[in-house]
Amino acid sequence: MKALLQLVGWFEDRTGLIAKIKPLMEHPVPKESKWAYVFGSATLFSFILQIATGVILATMYVPSTDSAFQSLSHIQNAAFLGRLIRGLHYFGASAMFLFIGIHMLRVFLYAAYKYPREVNWLSGVALLILTLAMGFTGQLMRWDQDAVWSVNIAAKQAARLPLLGHWMSRFVYGGDHLSGITLTRFFDLHVFLIPGAMMALIGLHLYLVLYNGISEPPKAGAPVNPKTYKRQYKELLDKEGVPFWPDAAWRDALFGSLVIAACVALAATVGAPKLVPPADPSVLQANPRPDWYLMWYFAVLALSPHQLESYIMFLAPLVIFGSMLALPFLFNQGERSPKRRPWAIAWVVIVALGVLGLWREGVKAPWSPRFQSPPLPNSLPASASSGAMHGQVLFHDKGCEYCHMVNGLGGLRGPDLSNVGNRITKQDMVIRILNGGRNMPAFGGILQPDEVTDLVDYLTTRRLRPGPNLSQIR
Repeated sequence: MKALLQLVGWFEDRTGLIAKIKPLMEHPVPKESKWAYVFGSATLFSFILQIATGVILATMYVPSTDSAFQSLSHIQNAAFLGRLIRGLHYFGASAMFLFIGIHMLRVFLYAAYKYPREVNWLSGVALLILTLAMGFTGQLMRWDQDAVWSVNIAAKQAARLPLLGHWMSRFVYGGDHLSGITLTRFFDLHVFLIPGAMMALIGLHLYLVLYNGISEPPKAGAPVNPKTYKRQYKELLDKEGVPFWPDAAWRDALFGSLVIAACVALAATVGAPKLVPPADPSVLQANPRPDWYLMWYFAVLALSPHQLESYIMFLAPLVIFGSMLALPFLFNQGERSPKRRPWAIAWVVIVALGVLGLWREGVKAPWSPRFQSPPLPNSLPASASSGAMHGQVLFHDKGCEYCHMVNGLGGLRGPDLSNVGNRITKQDMVIRILNGGRNMPAFGGILQPDEVTDLVDYLTTRRLRPGPNLSQIR
C-alpha cells in the first residue's frame, strides 16, 4: 500500500491530474437522484465495452469481400477467446440499445429536456441517431447471406426516396451496386467515423451534465421558470446536495458492473448469433432480418401499404427525430412532474407498447417466406392416391410450404391450407396455382401438368373431417 501511495504521489506531482479530476468527481448532485438515473451511465458502460471489444475484433477482421466471412468465422471458431469477444460485442450492442432507449424515455418522462438542459437533450438525440447507424453498419461486417441482402434491400428502399433517392442509394453502396467498396465504406463508418463522432458527442454530453447539473426529480407544482431556475437549483444543491463520488456514483458503478457481468455471462453461455452461409448474391433463398434492436423498424416497413411505403420510409424518421429535436424549443419551461403531464405518460406507454408490438411482429415476420421449413411429415389418409403422396413432396420441393402452413408447419405469408379442401374446389385450386394471386406468384410456367394434378390431389386431402356424433354414441 505504501508503494502504491508513493506511485500515486509521484504521478500527481508530475501531472496534477488528480487535483483537476477530484472536484469534478465530487460535484454536488440532488440527493434524490437515485436508481432511475443509472441508465445513462449504463449506456456509457456499454459503449466502452463496444470500443474495447471492437478494437480486439478489428485486429483480426479483414474487410474484404474475399476474406471478411472467413476472418469472422476464424474469430468465432478458432481464435483464442474469439467466441467470447464476439459475443461480448453483440450483447454490448444489445445493452447499449436497451439502455439508451430507457434513458431517453426517463429523461422525457421527467422533462429533463427543459431549461437549461436543452442542449443535453439535443446531444442525446444525436447520440441515439449515431447508435442506430452503428447497429446498421455493423450488420454488414458479417458479410453473410442475410447481411448482404439486408443492405441490398436498404439501398433499394433508399432509392425510392423523393429527390434524394438516387444519391442515398449510391451513398449506401458506394457506387451503383453492392461491391467491395460497400464493405470498405461500412467498415470505415462503423470502426472510425461513427465511433469518433460518438466520442465527441459523449464528451459534450458529459460536460453539459457537469455544467448544468443532474436534473432533480420533478415535483408537482414546481414549474421551470428560466428566470429563477438556476438560482433555485443552486439553493437545492447547497441545502440537500450530495457529492457525486461516492454518494451517487456507487449506484452507477454497481449497475454498470452488473451490465458488464450480464454481457460476459450471455457471451459465454449463449454467444453471438450463428453465422449463416457466406454471401452469394446469386442465391435468392435468403431471409434477411436486422438484429433485434432494429426489428421494430423492419416491421414498420414490412407492414406499410405498398403505395405508402416510400412516404413512410422518408417521413416517419423525419417526423420522429424532427419532433425530438423540436421538443426542448417548444416546451422548455413549465411543469416537469408526470403527474401534471399525463400526455407524457401516455406517449411513453404508446412508444413502449408500439415498439414491443412491432418487435413481436418483426420476429414472427408473417410476410416473409420461411425457407428453412422442413418437409411435412406424412399425414395423408390411408386411401390417398399415389398422386397425392407425390403432391405432398412437391408442396415442399416447389416452395409452397415456405409461404403456406399445413397442420401448424410452414410459412405465414399465404393462407393456412390445413383445411383448404373444405373451402376451394379442385378447379379453383388449379386456377390459383397456374395464375397466382395477390401475393402469390404464378406457377403456370414452372410446374408440369402432372405436377399440378398431383398438388391438387394432395390439397384436396386437406379437409376437416366430421367427428363422431355423440348423441349416437350414447
